[in-house]
Amino acid sequence: MSEPLRRRRQEPRAALGAVAFRTGAARACILAFRIAAFLAVSLVGASAQTPAPCAPLRFEDASYVVCSFDGRKDDIRLFWKGANGRPYAGFAGLADALRAQGRQLSFAMNAGMFEADLSPVGLLIEDGKLKHRADTRDGASNFHLKPNGVFYLGEGGGAGVVETTRFLGAGPLARYATQSGPMLVIDGRIHPKISPIGTSAKIRNGVGVRDGHVVVFAISDQPVTFYAFARLFRDALNCPNALFLDGSVSSLFAPNLQRDDALLPMGPIVGVSTKATP
Repeated sequence: MSEPLRRRRQEPRAALGAVAFRTGAARACILAFRIAAFLAVSLVGASAQTPAPCAPLRFEDASYVVCSFDGRKDDIRLFWKGANGRPYAGFAGLADALRAQGRQLSFAMNAGMFEADLSPVGLLIEDGKLKHRADTRDGASNFHLKPNGVFYLGEGGGAGVVETTRFLGAGPLARYATQSGPMLVIDGRIHPKISPIGTSAKIRNGVGVRDGHVVVFAISDQPVTFYAFARLFRDALNCPNALFLDGSVSSLFAPNLQRDDALLPMGPIVGVSTKATP
């Protein structure tokens, strides 16, 4: 859904660290420490207990929640419609459907722009089946700010974010894929049409991939510009490729943070589930 929508949001959660350093050298050091600490927690080894998937992160005077998953170990999927043929429309409907299958929803986020009837604006592949064709037209919306891109999940736990034309031309086979736009980061460079002096600030969410299997989702807790959001993925989360999923309607389900943004109906959803415990 396009960005003009507005709605109340929860107050931003506490950020990592309580002291804000304003001098150049000190601020750079504490920022590097915070990022290193966050990455260490999100990528903790198998010898430790299962880490919480989502955590707050402060980057350049803005607060975010970042959720990291390993495609080789975590069951990451895209969801749109249930067995009744109707869109799940929100996290509660998806959680109920998974519960009936003996699964428990452990993370969810809106996964791309959608129309008023909750259908995807662009490409959607679900469990290897094409659910909606790609949109390669030109247009004035954020979705059509080219290059836009595709987030995909392949066999064997592989994942990636690539430009739409590359994905359609010679892209990898995907079990799951969703198209959105614009790309935020392309091979380590911020999208050429995203201006560092842009002033439009919205609540935003997106996804990046690193090392071919680590999938990183982020949502801002306050309005941020496209440039600030792109820098989060490139400079803080070390994602060489990242994709904007949506703005203003951005929502997160993160039980480990006791967060459930049941605010507006939504189209495609990306979710992670685990086997339900008795």
